[in-house]
Amino acid sequence: MKAISIILLLVSACLSIKHGWDAFQPLGPEQEKMMANLGINQATMPYFGVFSIIVGLLLFFPQTFFISNLLNAVTIILIMALSLRAGDAKTALMEIPFLALPLVLIWLKYPFKS
Repeated sequence: MKAISIILLLVSACLSIKHGWDAFQPLGPEQEKMMANLGINQATMPYFGVFSIIVGLLLFFPQTFFISNLLNAVTIILIMALSLRAGDAKTALMEIPFLALPLVLIWLKYPFKS
């Protein structure tokens, strides 16, 4: 169980940091269209990037493990809600496994605590 928790923790942190880093990269036409549909403009992307990187790094500390997973889950729910508001149910449904990840990590608890 601990090995699964460690693997999921690493996957979650890597995803958060990667998404944060991607927020600083130029968007392709498809990504730009998706962000516009969600109501997110280019000027706010660096803020989301910094937030995502910080949340990903906070996963590694036992004191911030719970709040970091909670912030990950809330962010995913926000993306799902914005997608549904834009009429994009497919994107909202694709986010469900990513929503499950922080919730499962909360349930499994911090893996490096003795």
